[in-house]
Amino acid sequence: MALALAFPPLSPPPTPPLKPLCCRCSAVSQQHNSSESQLVNFKYRPAVILPGLANNTSDYKKLEHILNGYGVPTVVAKVSRIDWLRNAAGLVDPNYWRGTLSPRPVLDWYLKRVDEAVNEAKELARGGSMSLIGHSAGGWLARVYMEEFELSHISLLLTLGTPHQPPPKGLPGVIDQTRGLLNYVEKHCSKAVYTPKLRYVCIAGRYIKGARLSDDSNVNSSSTFHVDIGQPDSEVAAVVNAMSTSTPTLRARFTGQGYKQVCGQADVWGDGVVPEVAAHLEGALNISLDGVYHSPFGSDDDSKPWYGSPVIVEQWVHHLLS
Repeated sequence: MALALAFPPLSPPPTPPLKPLCCRCSAVSQQHNSSESQLVNFKYRPAVILPGLANNTSDYKKLEHILNGYGVPTVVAKVSRIDWLRNAAGLVDPNYWRGTLSPRPVLDWYLKRVDEAVNEAKELARGGSMSLIGHSAGGWLARVYMEEFELSHISLLLTLGTPHQPPPKGLPGVIDQTRGLLNYVEKHCSKAVYTPKLRYVCIAGRYIKGARLSDDSNVNSSSTFHVDIGQPDSEVAAVVNAMSTSTPTLRARFTGQGYKQVCGQADVWGDGVVPEVAAHLEGALNISLDGVYHSPFGSDDDSKPWYGSPVIVEQWVHHLLS
């Protein structure tokens, strides 16, 4: 499965047209200066952050702090890294081996943590609506949660680098690392919409373009890399960082093999883990941000920002304020 500094609240920008569209923004913007002693004034609906695969709650503390500074009370679902080992229960399910795995009961533990966070946010909402922010796998898990639980209190689902699309079937060398989970989501979860009542906003990063291995005859079998999208984001990030000392072409080929497992193509743009095309949903407001890396692991707010870096947050936070 491919699977935060206090800032003064911003005034909401004009509401975007109520129709699906796609835009590309630059990841270069001026950061806000703020004081740690500044009092936070919560004036917008609360948000719940759903962690990505192998991430834990503390990975999003800085992002939580940033959103609080904008006046968005934020709750992060309580997940530890060791919790993800619970997913091994799926190995005893015959559907895992058939590639027809369902989210429940394997991921019930995660959905329960999300529900606890949502109930906490409900108290902050005081009868109003709230936003869900899903990073990586947390984005499609948010869709499962919205399908399985009552969602009238949710007015926005904002996903960050989420692999929404299941990998194509029948392509040589492409294996569904989710073992059918994304096929289940596509078939059983509600389609994305962008309406006054409920808005889907899907954000993709364009950090590096992948490349196919076969394009260069100089790349031999010793340069062939196998990428397991079931790896934790931290491991993928660590390997990609190690590759940065190699030639850009070799790094692009390595990254491309990861993209291929997600969308069936290697020579596409993506955030280093999830290809851009897989992170968008038909019917949603789809946005692509240049220069944005997938994970907080291996990221740097100045030279290698991820979706939760201050300079990037300021480009999508207005969706939480309107």
